[in-house]
Amino acid sequence: KVKWTKAYRKAAGKEMARDTTFDFERLRHRPVKYDRDLTKTTVRAMERVQKIKERREKAFWDKRMEGNKERNRLANIAEVRQGIDLVVSPVVRAANKEKKT
Repeated sequence: KVKWTKAYRKAAGKEMARDTTFDFERLRHRPVKYDRDLTKTTVRAMERVQKIKERREKAFWDKRMEGNKERNRLANIAEVRQGIDLVVSPVVRAANKEKKT
């Protein structure tokens, strides 16, 4: 019923419901004793995980939007057919009919 909720979007396949990059985000929020090397490697890993996540989200979005190109093309053709009198003037159309007969 409520199309703007995260639960609806995940159920409808509009959001990435399950991805391994989410597990890294959960691990990131655990407090640990400060260690310089660990912090450095963690920051680097976070950057890599973020790049992976962005690439996967882009691939997910591209796959979802795959059919839009054809749908938009058909909608554009229908719109032109509906308003063909705006594209081709009635005078020109009448002249073409006279030439054919």
